[in-house]
Amino acid sequence: MNGDLDIRRPVAVAGHATTARPMLRRWLLTGVVGVGFLVTALVVAAYLGATFGVQTALLALIVALVPLGIVIPTFLWLDRFESEPTRYLVAAFLWGGLVAAVIAALFNTSAIAVLEAVAPGDPEAAMVTTAVLVAPVVEEAAKGAFVLLAWWVLRREFDGVTDGMVYAGICAAGFAFTENIHYLAQAWSEGGGAALTGTFVARCLMSPFAHPMFTVLIGIGVGVAATSRSWSPRIVAPVAGYVLAVLAHALWNLGAVTGGAGLWVIYLLVEVPIFIAFLAFVGWARRREGRLIGRHLHPYADAGWLSPAEVAMLASMPHRREARAWARANTGREGLRAMRAFQDVASELALLRHRMSHSAADDHAVSEERELLLAMSARRAEFIGMPLT
Repeated sequence: MNGDLDIRRPVAVAGHATTARPMLRRWLLTGVVGVGFLVTALVVAAYLGATFGVQTALLALIVALVPLGIVIPTFLWLDRFESEPTRYLVAAFLWGGLVAAVIAALFNTSAIAVLEAVAPGDPEAAMVTTAVLVAPVVEEAAKGAFVLLAWWVLRREFDGVTDGMVYAGICAAGFAFTENIHYLAQAWSEGGGAALTGTFVARCLMSPFAHPMFTVLIGIGVGVAATSRSWSPRIVAPVAGYVLAVLAHALWNLGAVTGGAGLWVIYLLVEVPIFIAFLAFVGWARRREGRLIGRHLHPYADAGWLSPAEVAMLASMPHRREARAWARANTGREGLRAMRAFQDVASELALLRHRMSHSAADDHAVSEERELLLAMSARRAEFIGMPLT
């Protein structure tokens, strides 16, 4: 949007009847999704318990929590400027750990069965072919489907590359968690503590970001599409991200099934550089989001909604932390809560304006902008201890 800001307060026209129905639909949808996740979780738990035993499955689950303590905080750190709602991040994790994992298991197992039927007597070839040619295609499609779904359902809040990376990374972390439980339980069942330790080092310590790195490529593609004006990049970018994710995944699996020197060559010469590039890109994406927020909030400072000092604070994470500490010291926990909300609303406002500047926002953008401006003013009044009149 390049025109003047409309500072008039929106007129409330919706009554109880118009708000009750959307709320009812939201609760029904939440219930259906929750039941779906619960049923899928019971299926996964029953499979792991029946295959490996309950104690072995629980041991594997506990060990598989270790890489989550590395991966999840990384994507939450990336998401700090404009945090996604916790319920959506939980849904992303559950989709990856339950829905995508079950889909992948069904397709991969079916592929192995078909290949063994075509070429009987060589089960190892069927396993290798599935790992390199089938699993990457199926698994990245199953994980990437959630990122596309998030873009479609949350198109008013899906702000671009960073959101795509966060949803993709959290979803892939869930998938890796369930996969790790399976392989760790299998290792313990077949080789005891030594096998478990080797699998833990290889999967949980040497490559905790493997699945997230692959699926993040899809998230970047969807993020580019979300802020594009024309339809061509909206189609090409997600497809390109998916193809790159599949290729990276297939290369990693090729090294894994090759084993020995081949695995180390691929790991050291391909995967480690890709991981370093991934970390550099994550850092760049976070700095870029801070710069975007600062740039797109300046017009609101010119219009009197923000002060230049507030814009500078909102564009810097260290300054945001200082502001939260100031709010807590001066107006207590309520002030801290209001400051956090003020920062989140301001980030959402800036990223909305970014989408509007790229003609990627929907028809409700102007009214949403006005609501965010009023919410930002209300939160400011709370953390400075002055009622909004």
